Amino acid sequence: MRSCSPLAGRHTLSPVPTPKSRRRRRRDSPTSIPGGGSRAPLHRRRRRRRRVLPSLCLCWSRGFGPDWGAGMAGARVMALVALCALAVVTGAQVDPLYSSKQVLDWSRQANIKLQNSSLTGEDGLQLLGRPEEVTRRKLRERTRVKKKIEPVQQDDEALVKLENAGIERSKAVDSAVLGKYSIWRRENENEKADSKVRLMRDQMIMARIYSVLAKSRDKLDLYQDLLARLKESQRSLGEATADAELPKSASERVKVMGQLLAKARDQLYDCKAITQRLRAMLQSADEQVRSLKKQSTFLSQLAAKTIPNGIHCLSMRLTIDYYLLSPEKRKFPKSENLENPDLYHYALFSDNVLAASVVVNSTIMNAKEPEKHVFHLVTDKLNFGAMNMWFLLNPPGDATIHVENVDDFKWLNSSYCPVLKQLESAAMKEYYFRADRPKTLSAGSSNLKYRNPKYLSMLNHLRFYLPQVYPKLNKILFLDDDINFDPNACGWAYGMNMFDLEEWKKKDITGIYHKWQNMNENRLLWKLGTLPPGLLTFYKLTHPLDKSWHVLGLGYNPSIERSEIDNAGVIHYNGNMKPWLEIAMTKYRPYWTKYINYEHTYVRGCKISQ
Repeated sequence: MRSCSPLAGRHTLSPVPTPKSRRRRRRDSPTSIPGGGSRAPLHRRRRRRRRVLPSLCLCWSRGFGPDWGAGMAGARVMALVALCALAVVTGAQVDPLYSSKQVLDWSRQANIKLQNSSLTGEDGLQLLGRPEEVTRRKLRERTRVKKKIEPVQQDDEALVKLENAGIERSKAVDSAVLGKYSIWRRENENEKADSKVRLMRDQMIMARIYSVLAKSRDKLDLYQDLLARLKESQRSLGEATADAELPKSASERVKVMGQLLAKARDQLYDCKAITQRLRAMLQSADEQVRSLKKQSTFLSQLAAKTIPNGIHCLSMRLTIDYYLLSPEKRKFPKSENLENPDLYHYALFSDNVLAASVVVNSTIMNAKEPEKHVFHLVTDKLNFGAMNMWFLLNPPGDATIHVENVDDFKWLNSSYCPVLKQLESAAMKEYYFRADRPKTLSAGSSNLKYRNPKYLSMLNHLRFYLPQVYPKLNKILFLDDDINFDPNACGWAYGMNMFDLEEWKKKDITGIYHKWQNMNENRLLWKLGTLPPGLLTFYKLTHPLDKSWHVLGLGYNPSIERSEIDNAGVIHYNGNMKPWLEIAMTKYRPYWTKYINYEHTYVRGCKISQ
């Protein structure tokens, strides 16, 4: 016992074989002990050694040392000491699998009990004398534990992969499709904002899950109660997105639903089943959102392409009345101002009467000197009569206005203009007007986009011929028909652009445009519109203006701050959600509708309303 004292350091006291002669010589001779006395012969001590050494001393040699107290908790150390002491008293052997370093490692883990086997002294001695047997036994034990752990790890890894896949798919979801309720939106950063609406939505989700579980477990009464409360919550929530929009009965229904969910939880709660249902709901919702997104894209393209009935009615009625006028009544006053370089000239190319009227009205109503403003409108043959008639009936105050037909520009022909030449080719006609039906919804929306008339109309490309259209002017401000003008607040994106026509002629901007358009005959550089050729044509030929002059995105971006709009020089409804369409964003529509007189005879007669 003294040699196993912590003061003696680490000792390995496994039996060491000795020669037979040496054994025989020492068999009957007593040995002296330091400090006096003598030991019993070896054959009398062998039995005792077999009981003590495999247990107590092995524990000391492999587990303890002079610094053992610094590496283990006192309670666990005392447990090992007690185990070794018990082996001394009873003669039991400690299983080598648990008596070595593994005991110390496992003893650090929660809920692990030190075990003791019932091996005899002979068996313990035999095992200690066979290291390969100890190693095999350890390997078998590790294999057994590993087989138990692997299925659990595989299940956990599969669940994590599914969750990560769902998260990645959710990142691709357009938040605009989801509506106002989204935890990533800025207004939802405050946890207390609209908390009752959020709670009701969460309760409805859990009610759906528990209803499925209740039905699967034949708890039909609970199933019916959950369905009834779910319908009540749906009716109460309705289209509400804020607590203020909820009815007074909402609080009571939240309370009742909470009590029912608590009852369902006590009877049906199963973490694994609920997780599976939530994951299934997430994947289903993700698929629905993606499907709705495709449908929304297709329908928005369709809506952007079509003309509202009211505007079509307005154009037809104005056209009829215009051609009923005598030729002398079809002329605008102040024609002498059209080529005066000292006035402010605006170029507006549009086939939308109502949109053009808003641009003109918003400019004049915010102008300090309206008499110095001259509007040059160009439209197509179909809308020429309507555009003239509207401004003859509604002249822009003291400002000057003039309307022209793009078909009257005889110089604009296929021998001069690359776009017109390309449109005459069979390949271009097939590209824009192919009659085959799309195989998928996304392909359908793409085809519909290509067929939008604005990409084929010369009104859209006329902006590259400003010096040819207005040869006697040296400067002109180009305006799109989906902008509003505010003087209190100039940019590179089409919509509002000031062009120096003298520099245009020097740099031969139209020639540069023709070069790029000819290079794009096979549509390899760009497919649609005038913005790509515009960016190429005017590359390094523009000067930047403060962005407050031209605020973009009112036709697609729902997150523009009101302060930006109020301080803008021009607001631009670029995108598919034009303010004259039913799909327009309601929050931006008033900035446009305030310049329309809805009591006008033609407007009211065509049932155009706010």
